[in-house]
Amino acid sequence: MTVPFRFIHAADLHLDSPFRGLSKVPETLKEKLQASTFSALRRLTDAAIREQVDFIVVSGDLYDEADRSLKAQLLLLKEWERLQQYGISVFVIHGNHDPLNGARAELKLPSNVTQFGASGVEYRPAYCRNGELAAFVYGMSYGKRHVTENLAARYTPVEGAPFHIALLHGNVNGDSSHDPYAPCSLEELTGKGFDYWALGHIHSRKILHEYPHVVYAGNIQGRNPRETGPKGCYLAEVSASRAIQLTFLPLDDVRWLDAGLSINGLHTEQELLQRLEEQADRLAAEGEDRPVMIRLTLEGQGPLHLKLTEMLTVRTLLEQLQQGSPHAWVYGLEVNTRAELRLSELEDEESFAGELFRLTRRLGQDTEAWREEAAAAVAPLSGHAKLGRLLRKQWDELPEHWLEQAREHVLGLLAPEGRKDE
Repeated sequence: MTVPFRFIHAADLHLDSPFRGLSKVPETLKEKLQASTFSALRRLTDAAIREQVDFIVVSGDLYDEADRSLKAQLLLLKEWERLQQYGISVFVIHGNHDPLNGARAELKLPSNVTQFGASGVEYRPAYCRNGELAAFVYGMSYGKRHVTENLAARYTPVEGAPFHIALLHGNVNGDSSHDPYAPCSLEELTGKGFDYWALGHIHSRKILHEYPHVVYAGNIQGRNPRETGPKGCYLAEVSASRAIQLTFLPLDDVRWLDAGLSINGLHTEQELLQRLEEQADRLAAEGEDRPVMIRLTLEGQGPLHLKLTEMLTVRTLLEQLQQGSPHAWVYGLEVNTRAELRLSELEDEESFAGELFRLTRRLGQDTEAWREEAAAAVAPLSGHAKLGRLLRKQWDELPEHWLEQAREHVLGLLAPEGRKDE
């Protein structure tokens, strides 16, 4: 049995993270983006006060850079002092973006803040507001940016507390979308004897396991087009019987969203623009009164496909979409449409299009042959400084990605009207 208590699990604040490539964004939205990590931080404090939590744990990457900005340090200190006024303790570790060997100002932390060091795993008691012991909190910060050893192996719960919370900034089960820092396995974590693993480093919130809980809170503010959807923290409520209830609390001040739109059944650019505007309006509503950054992808098959292969058409549509509300900014319009083709008819057709179709079928079944064909096709570009690097970086995607696109594009141009679907 334990005393009931409540805590917030947050991670990856990335304070003062830069937002690049936003030259066309309206100035008011650009300013909001630049300040969004700080706004999300203030919302974190507000949530802790509103929910009357006993303490907060933050699992690394408080700052975006090892040499953290003075502005970020001072604003974080101010929020911690706000929490101190309400008797809310804070336990933090540092990760690969803000290791302890980075440059920082000489600031005195308020007494409610525990910052774990990098020399080894430490633990500290966490108390309820009434003074009763709620849990032991364990943590270890990164002393340098690149930590490739298994830090989880060092964690061991200590007797004397009714509940045990471990803070870890690392990559569980080798998530390929993030660097392999402090790698470990889920099986290893669940067998350690802790009640709750408060994880950081992966920016998507995930509950990997329950009882014991192994949880990624994700970051508190999306910082680029890859970090879509609501961002925030978890409120964890622990009952006297040690049952855990998790509630996601959104904190983001600007939200990045992706959505697709099919061109099936659309015949004119006017129809398409109307559908795109309707989609943008629906996504704006998902922002829940916060600005949204929207990327739309056109999909499906239809008579508009050929027109959408023209960059001028796509650019004009995007410009029209950007005439709407600056709080629902469509920053990207991508095309992944296909021509209306009856490919089965090309299998036996004695024509250039038929021969081309059969060639692409053979290349699709022979990876090595396709690589040779593709290498010969792009050879003139390999010496270009930027294009050459791009080709080498994306070479593994060539067999499926480029061949399919090339076939759809060329056959769409060659197909007579009679072969297209009605």
